[in-house]
Amino acid sequence: MMLHTLEELLEQTSALHNHLCPRQVLGVRMGMLAAEVLELSLPQTNKRLYTFLETDGCFADGVAVATGCWLGHRTLRLMDYGKVAATFVDTQTHRAIRVQVHAGARRFAGESEPEARSRWHGQLAAYQTLPADKLLCWQPVELTVSLEAMISRAGVRVHCAGCGEEILNEREQIVDGEPFCRACLGEVYYRTAEGVANPVRGRSPAATR
Repeated sequence: MMLHTLEELLEQTSALHNHLCPRQVLGVRMGMLAAEVLELSLPQTNKRLYTFLETDGCFADGVAVATGCWLGHRTLRLMDYGKVAATFVDTQTHRAIRVQVHAGARRFAGESEPEARSRWHGQLAAYQTLPADKLLCWQPVELTVSLEAMISRAGVRVHCAGCGEEILNEREQIVDGEPFCRACLGEVYYRTAEGVANPVRGRSPAATR
């Protein structure tokens, strides 16, 4: 059950994103479909629903507003496959559905809004009015990852034996009985800038033990 109308949710995501675009509408409509199929009251005020997004951007804002799942609440996770799709998991019943855009959605939008100024404007209007079965497809799924491990436990933290930085949410890797962060084990997305003297300042005591 949705606690807000489509119009109200679109107004909220528009305010959050500073404009409204077709993918925001898709995100909101997916969240609304998840509420219907999983029989949940959304947007949630608790943490019962967990959502996996397969792309970021405007779409992500639409999903977040419709579901009440947010990165800051640790109920939203990005699996960057570059797809406008999402998987919604009821953490109490363990029911999960994956929702994707209907392959014919763009065509249906063009047919629905033939007088639109552009395809973009046509999609923006049509995605708000097309029946769900012409806009979205969904299927029940089972997770191949541990949701419990992703959510982890409150207050769990260790210090990396390599760099000394704090690691939250049981994201450490144990090597020879010692906890290490992924960066120290080579799984890193950055590198220290060359020519910078002593770039790490204020290291924790664990870093110098």
